[in-house]
Amino acid sequence: MSVDDCVFCKMVAGQIPVTKIYEDEVVLAFLDIGPVSDGHTLVIPRQHFEKLHDCPAELLGQVGSRLGKIARAVAAAMSSDGYNLLCNNGRAAGQLVEHLHFHIIPRNTGDGVFDRWPSYKYQQGKIEAIAAGIRENL
Repeated sequence: MSVDDCVFCKMVAGQIPVTKIYEDEVVLAFLDIGPVSDGHTLVIPRQHFEKLHDCPAELLGQVGSRLGKIARAVAAAMSSDGYNLLCNNGRAAGQLVEHLHFHIIPRNTGDGVFDRWPSYKYQQGKIEAIAAGIRENL
């Protein structure tokens, strides 16, 4: 996807209106128009990068340094018990807009959002093989 076709880049440029929460020279934060819960906020770098691993480490650190401040404000405003911070990378992971973004999803006990984490146990020996493969790619 080119920057010219990116809906989030158009939001950064002011070509598409958003309900802004916070903005500075590095990030834009705004309310998601398809929220999972009230106050569901998206935080995006102003520069276009498709996935987390595409973003330069220094810029990623700058984005990350703002997430806590924004998440605290969202949680306080929504009087939430907690929040999820999610970053989907690729269509298979649920990324619908190909511009790096973080979801801040306010949560309350018993809200029914993400009721079940689909965890499982590795078969004997599998965990070591997977770890070795990951280490080879670092």
